Amino acid sequence: MKPNNMSYLNPRTVILIGIPGLEHVQFWIGFPFFAMCLVALLGNIILLIIIPAERSLHQPMYIFLAVLAATDVGLCVAIAPKMLAIFWFRSYSMAFDACLAQLFFIHMLQCMESGILLAMAYDRYIAICDPLRHTSILTPSILGHMIVAVATRAVVLVGLLPILIKRLHAFHSLLIAHSYCEHMAVVKLAAEDVKVNKACGLFVGFSILGFDMIFILVSYVLIFQAVFRLQQKEARLKAFNTCTAHIFVFLEFYILAFFSFFSHRFGHVPPSTHILLSTIYLLLPPALNPIVYGVKNMVIRKRVAQIFLTNCGS
Repeated sequence: MKPNNMSYLNPRTVILIGIPGLEHVQFWIGFPFFAMCLVALLGNIILLIIIPAERSLHQPMYIFLAVLAATDVGLCVAIAPKMLAIFWFRSYSMAFDACLAQLFFIHMLQCMESGILLAMAYDRYIAICDPLRHTSILTPSILGHMIVAVATRAVVLVGLLPILIKRLHAFHSLLIAHSYCEHMAVVKLAAEDVKVNKACGLFVGFSILGFDMIFILVSYVLIFQAVFRLQQKEARLKAFNTCTAHIFVFLEFYILAFFSFFSHRFGHVPPSTHILLSTIYLLLPPALNPIVYGVKNMVIRKRVAQIFLTNCGS
């Protein structure tokens, strides 16, 4: 290894070391992460099969759920292969451009997931606060435009991050203390002024995650006001029950997201704890989302049972 006072100019490769301080148990840590990936891939692929095939699920909430499932599959594909190769096969090196590509896809898909959660909150707001106009407001054309807007926002804003990293030429180290290429973990390697990179990272984080979280919270304040104005207790419970799955997914996503976001910039969390929690943040929601929505929806439960019974019968 080169001395610390040496700089690496335009490096072609970087080294991902996995979880600092836990290298001796990374092999075993890989198994629960692998299990989460399997559950996530299986559950979300089943949703992507069931939702288009079942006409009763051709509703805004489930169309958004299908997009969320596709996003979750993409997240698992983007992070799991290299992470498990590090843990199990000690494949630490990665091309610098491949690292930037992984960085882009992971953060872009995270931002898409946040946008889809906002769209789902808007759907619940319309369904409860203005139910008679629900289908006339959220037409297939409007849904398509919302999904395109969410994807475009994520691609454009997150695309700034690897572009700004590419303008950097000198790096004081090639060792990334992480199990995947995370923006700040890569930026901290630079031996040049990275104020613009840090400011852009904060801007992207707040303009997407912060904006979406605020508007989701506003949506639920209005939803709860409408629910509590209902006279019958049964009607209140039924209205609230339609939101429980989305509330659970919203809380798990944003609590983990903001912990990961702030601990890497301002916190004094041990690196091993931060990396474990940030990896859980990426893999746990994709594993839980299909379970949460599948348990709540009878049509999805029946179709999943049919799929497994058919496979067992054959």
